[in-house]
Amino acid sequence: MSPKLQPVRGTHDILPEEFEKFHAVVTRARELATLYGFREMATPIFEQTEVFSRSMGETSDVVSKEMFTFPTKGEESVTLRPEFTAGIVRAFLSNGMQQHLPLKLFSTGPLFRYERPQKGRQRQFHQVNFEYFGYDSPAADVETICLAGHLLYSLSGKTGCTLLINTLGDKESREKYRNALVDYLTPYAKDMSEDSQRRLVSNPLRILDSKSEQDKKIIHDAPKITDYLSSSAKTRFDFVCETLSKMPAMQPMKVSPSLVRGLDYYTDTIFEFVAETGELGTQNTVLAGGRYDGLVEQLGGNSVPAIGFAAGIERLLLLTKTLEWDNVRQLKIMILPFEAVLPEATLMIAAILRNELYAHQRKTNLKWKFTVESLWQGNLKKRMERAAQRNADYVIILGPEEVSRDACVVKNMKTGKQEEVSLANLKDENKLIELFNITQDPGFRRNDEK
Repeated sequence: MSPKLQPVRGTHDILPEEFEKFHAVVTRARELATLYGFREMATPIFEQTEVFSRSMGETSDVVSKEMFTFPTKGEESVTLRPEFTAGIVRAFLSNGMQQHLPLKLFSTGPLFRYERPQKGRQRQFHQVNFEYFGYDSPAADVETICLAGHLLYSLSGKTGCTLLINTLGDKESREKYRNALVDYLTPYAKDMSEDSQRRLVSNPLRILDSKSEQDKKIIHDAPKITDYLSSSAKTRFDFVCETLSKMPAMQPMKVSPSLVRGLDYYTDTIFEFVAETGELGTQNTVLAGGRYDGLVEQLGGNSVPAIGFAAGIERLLLLTKTLEWDNVRQLKIMILPFEAVLPEATLMIAAILRNELYAHQRKTNLKWKFTVESLWQGNLKKRMERAAQRNADYVIILGPEEVSRDACVVKNMKTGKQEEVSLANLKDENKLIELFNITQDPGFRRNDEK
């Protein structure tokens, strides 16, 4: 007997019930992107490896340990995208988008990292991603972080996350801090992890992000970058923190001087939102981002200021306990024909309902989800049970006598009330609205919801 096929480790199937929630999270992010002036775009799921290695840094964990890289038949090295920003910047340059600054871009889709699978974190995962190009004011930092907070608040309906914020300063600040950090860490070099010993030479700030318990003890008393900020960098960071503290519906904020990002391209403001302990497993970061003013130039373009953030959809789903899934009413209609009824009659009723309901939805911009489906197999009793299990709002019973009168029986599954309705009435928009109680009321709950 052949072994049962399973998904590859670190991947999972998104089944219909979960996908409804998955789609609702993306829809909410897409709505907020529009609200804040972001336009949606997409990039390929794989790029030339150089796009990521040049942008994220050869010493970053993502590049050195986590990328899915493979040669093409032409021996070109390509990599499944491990994050959005580098590919977005590549597209920004490839398509001459620097002519349209300032520019706000939204993207969503799958990404790939080779890491140990855990709660809310897989090797193939999905993100919503926001990038803001061309505005170097700290006001852009505040607006971007407010968008991130707005997204979390809209999904969770509570302030269950904390905003951790820090600055990496400008070039002058980072050079001073780098020297101070190296001076502090060098005497402990032999006691640090291999990764940190390597980073001490190549990128000492990354040591602050070490997961090694021994490294954490060493860096506990390390210098803080906030003590080495230039006057302009401090003024900028103070503006960001003070302004955020006054914004409505913003999650609690904490300045975290040891916060760094795992990729080399970040500058100035960096931030992440963390959930309450236990909600997301051992790693409680919900979303993260920051400013990367040098990345466009690093990939061959002009100097373009930019800031952005990304949030994992799987992790967001763990927070969406109170989300009302788009606040959309779902109307399910199941057609149950008698065995003696020819399929043409059933198909005709289904076609009429689908055409009329869809036309009404398009004309009125109703926030409804309409489902019209025929149940063909099994006796009528079993099909009624199946319709109830699938949360049908109405069933249409179609027998030979109804067919002979160009009619059908419509039963309300919630009240039990049923009535005979002519096909002509199903084609009448006003009578259809009355029959199925189609209103603009946004507060409707499905029959299976409490």
